[in-house]
Amino acid sequence: MRRYYPSLLLLAGLSHLSYATEAAPGKPQVKLSPSAAPSKSVTTAAKPQFLVYKTVSADGTAHFSDQRPQTSSFELLRYDCYACAPTSQINWQNTPLFSQRFSRIINTVAAEQQLDKALIRAVIHAESAFNPAAVSAKGATGLMQLMPATMQIFSVQNATEPEQNIRAGSQYLAKLLADFDGDLPLALAAYNAGPGAVRRYNGIPPFPETQAYVERVQILLSRYAQSP
Repeated sequence: MRRYYPSLLLLAGLSHLSYATEAAPGKPQVKLSPSAAPSKSVTTAAKPQFLVYKTVSADGTAHFSDQRPQTSSFELLRYDCYACAPTSQINWQNTPLFSQRFSRIINTVAAEQQLDKALIRAVIHAESAFNPAAVSAKGATGLMQLMPATMQIFSVQNATEPEQNIRAGSQYLAKLLADFDGDLPLALAAYNAGPGAVRRYNGIPPFPETQAYVERVQILLSRYAQSP
């Protein structure tokens, strides 16, 4: 099954806002004041959705948060997959990196799982843009967008807690690399679309989202490997 992931867009990634803020069919977005309740026009899916609140300061700077603003007007946004939109306008060769965030955890887990820390960082960037609170409509949660079944397998109690999420996501990624004999593109495709889809198609599935995801994670991997 293909998965679609929301993420909290930071200022560094504003170039993809045109895609990320596009409302789903039948789910228009509205501007709300702090005292107003969400309009009925903003509906929720049967599974959890991740809501992002956009505010604009007096100097025109946009700010994004998963916490509802209390003192200013805001725009309620809805996000989909950060790195797998085929029509994304982000230049993945120069989009800003998150080279220092969660370094202690990433370095520790990379050593434990014998993974390249740049790979872990690239997957986190692609999955959630380093937002620990990201929750998708499919129920994928946290930095590495763990699905409920994966959380259960790796005994994750709180998927929004960075250390638990990164450790479980890295364990899963290491398992996929082992399952696919170290073939990184296949392991990444399995992380995105599921190992069953990779085996069914005997390679990277012909899903535009998955193909874009695999390509972009590898670009990010190369860049993180060269980042101080």
